[in-house]
Amino acid sequence: MLERLLRRDRAVTLTALLAASLSAWAYILSGLGMEMHAAPASAMGMPMAPGWTVPHFALMLAMWAAMMMAMMLPSAAPMILLFATIERRRRTTAPFAATALFLAAYVVVWMGFSVTATLLQWQLDRLALLSPAIAGTNALLAAAVSIAVGVYQFTPLKRTCLRHCRSPLEFITHDWNRGPFGIGLRHGIFCLGCCWMLMLLLFVGGVMNLVWVAAVAVFILAEKTLRRGEWLSYGAGAAMIGWGVWMLYARAVA
Repeated sequence: MLERLLRRDRAVTLTALLAASLSAWAYILSGLGMEMHAAPASAMGMPMAPGWTVPHFALMLAMWAAMMMAMMLPSAAPMILLFATIERRRRTTAPFAATALFLAAYVVVWMGFSVTATLLQWQLDRLALLSPAIAGTNALLAAAVSIAVGVYQFTPLKRTCLRHCRSPLEFITHDWNRGPFGIGLRHGIFCLGCCWMLMLLLFVGGVMNLVWVAAVAVFILAEKTLRRGEWLSYGAGAAMIGWGVWMLYARAVA
């Protein structure tokens, strides 16, 4: 009976996560808000910067929030499914309310990042450093971001956060006394520490370049779930550094 309940719980939880992730991707693919990036200064509301208004900022924030959910929920699924399983085994009751609290806390962390990313986009746009595709137009800035992301892949903070994300059972059992919201919040913070620099690559390849967005999302998923994901992280770091150095070289000889 317990095994049947666990299978049902996993199916319901996975379906909900899949629906949320697909809804976020659907929002992104529909382009809602993205076409507003080049909104004229005469748009309704008081301008916050050339081409920016309060409604425009809200649309960009919604875009970033949807993008974070689309990119991060798949990589968080193993942790969320394991939490639901342990919750059922410990309490022998439906784990959906506790799992929803866990997920809500995780989302809170990434909503905070979405606000920060929107503010960064606003400032870069104000400085005329972004194209209509929300990609960096300054080669030196793009090279610096690429090298910084590559170096971060080798730092102790990155290794610590990635280790927690790759070891869901150890993480949950160690932090179970924090409660569903506390565990979800802590996991979200570790997940943010693992991936926030990678998200800056969106400003290099273009936030509106959906192939680039999908590529970063797939890499994050692989880094967290593959058997040798930590080595994939190191390899990507070396590649990012090499790419940044190449951009600097190409600019110097141009």
